[in-house]
Parts: sequence; structure tokens; C-alpha cells
Amino acid sequence: MYLGHKFDVTVKITIRAQRTNDRPNTRAEKPDLEKFPAIPLRTYNKHVTGKTINRANNLASMAALRITSIHNHTPIQLPTSSTTATKPTVAFTTPSNYADRLSRLLDLKGHTPLWCPTVVTEPTPQSLYLHLSPHSFPLFSAIAFPSRTAITAFSLATLSLTKPLLPPQGNSLIIAALGKDAEGIDERFLLDICSNVDRVRLLVPPVATPSGMVRSLGDGRGRRVLCPVPLVVGLQEPPVVPNFLQELEEAGWVPVRVNAYETRWSGPSCAESMSLREFGWDWRMVRRRWPSLVVATHGPVTAAGAERLGVDVDVVSSRFDSFDGIVEALDSRLRVS
Repeated sequence: MYLGHKFDVTVKITIRAQRTNDRPNTRAEKPDLEKFPAIPLRTYNKHVTGKTINRANNLASMAALRITSIHNHTPIQLPTSSTTATKPTVAFTTPSNYADRLSRLLDLKGHTPLWCPTVVTEPTPQSLYLHLSPHSFPLFSAIAFPSRTAITAFSLATLSLTKPLLPPQGNSLIIAALGKDAEGIDERFLLDICSNVDRVRLLVPPVATPSGMVRSLGDGRGRRVLCPVPLVVGLQEPPVVPNFLQELEEAGWVPVRVNAYETRWSGPSCAESMSLREFGWDWRMVRRRWPSLVVATHGPVTAAGAERLGVDVDVVSSRFDSFDGIVEALDSRLRVS
């Protein structure tokens, strides 16, 4: 399984007892509790869902689960061991704006992609209007975009505003974005900010992490930086954004936090919230039950978040400016497993 983003949430999962031989399951059978002593009888056929990366434990047990389609509730049977030996199934938890690209890369490597989105991200461009006004925006020396969704929210906000946002003359403006996210900042984007594109400088840190962005921005010298970050709704906010803002302060910047988009669990209508603990399981039991399960993360930030929650990670991409890095690393691990 692949834990894609900092936190992720909403796949319906139906727990059913799996057959332990290779014969096709041609009829409904009573679960064999001898094979699953750790799961109470009451949990069979209950729906569960992950709540952000805090529920990554649930998704990790997919190797012996049936996944219920989010859209049509049609059970999808994971391939048997004879199939996965030649074409492994990789469950990944990215939001929708990253899913197509990652699916294509996995497919090109000969894997079966299984998208299990666990959070919904939604731009809230109206939160940026005040900060992009003619009186406020010229006071900023930089914009720090931590994600592609932040860039989308900014673009949507400018649709309702008079453009360009800045006059052709004045202090330079730094626009910082991470890795492939910078592809969303094109010439049209820059011209909406200022007709004099020489006044705007795009900064793409060599290390695509929030800390890497802070290092690339350098000494703030008391300057203001606009930070369009997520508002986490219904979930516990991970320390990524607070740490990012603190690092900017320590580097001499004055970060102005704007909740430019929401990251949220899709709500109780998708499934009944349960955790491994409610099954009487923990992550070590999952590891013992499915020892060949591989957990991969897109860089050290996500890995640290998973390990804080007790989920040990097998593969951490060292090239996290794009999904190519994690796909290459995961593919190499699966081929030797």
C-alpha cells in the first residue's frame, strides 16, 4: 500500500472473512473464525473508513479485505496471490487532483493501481480576497504555496479581482512552490499578478519539502510572506503547517496564514468510523498477518507522520519533487520482495 499525502480519508471498506485456499468463492460461506481469531464476530460486514493518516492502519489491512467502490458500492475483489506475483496491487491514498497522474505511473510500471482517497480537499478562494486587495497585496514580499491546491485557490480568487494585482513598478515578489506543483504557475498566472513579469520571481526549492522552501527563501529580514495553507476540518491537524510557519518566523519572515482550502474527512455518510483497535487489532498484528505488505510514503514528511502513529514505513522516496520518485522506489522494492 502507498500512503500518499500528509493525511488522507474516505474509502468504504467491507470486512469479510477471506478464503485461505485458491478455490474460487462460488457461494456465500460462513466466516471461519478459526482463521481470524483476532476479529470479533460482531465486526463482520460492518463498514469502516480511515480518518486521515490516523486511520492508515485500516487501509494497511487491504491485503485481505474487499474494498467497496465509493461510487457504486460494488465489491472489488483484490487479486489472489497467484495474480499479485506478476502484477502487484498498489493501494494509494492521494486526493483526487493527484490520483490520475499516480495511477498512470503505476500502470506503466505494470502494477494495478487501486485509488483509496482518504481526504477531500476543496479550495476556499474567498478567504484570500482581503489579502489580495490593492491595499494589502503590495505589502507582501513572497507567497509560499505548500501544495497544488493552494495554487488553485489563489487562481480562483484572482478571477473575481481586478488584474493585474500589482503595478508594474515596485519591490520584487517571490513565488515559491514545491516540485511539480510549480507547473501550475505559468505565464498567464504571473501576468495576472503583474504585467511586468521581471518584478515576479518563481522559486522552486531543490528539496521539495516545507523546510526546503524555508531554506530557499533565505533570510526574511522582517518581510511578510503570504501562506495559503489548508484548514483541517473534522480531523486533528498534523504538525506540518504549524512547523512550516514556525520555521519561517525563525528565518526572519513574518508569515501571514490564510486558510485557502479545506482538508476534511468526507463525513459519516460514507461509512461508519472504526479503527483497528475496535477489531482488537494493532499495527503489529497486521504486520504478522500480512508480512509481505509494503508501506511506502512520498517523502520524509509523510513518513514521519505515519511513524508517529505507529505505522512503520518500508519505502521512503528520496525524490519527492514528483511521483516518479516514489513509483520507482516502490517498484524496485516490490520486484525484490
